[in-house]
Amino acid sequence: MATPIFERETWLDISVNIIPLFIIGFFIVLFTVSSPWAIEGLTSAVAFALLVVPLVLLAYLTYIAADLIESAESGE
Repeated sequence: MATPIFERETWLDISVNIIPLFIIGFFIVLFTVSSPWAIEGLTSAVAFALLVVPLVLLAYLTYIAADLIESAESGE
């Protein structure tokens, strides 16, 4: 059986960051599939960047936080 990436308690601790990740991801998919505005060059690029950059940074921060929680719980 495969070992889980993080323990259950760690998933509960980082769920505060996982929920906004899903919300931001939902809006990225929504605006990609069904855009209410015309897709224009710079305006659309900035709009998507304002969604994608926080998504990537929050995902990285969540992983780092979970890793630190795991190492603190194991006593390393």
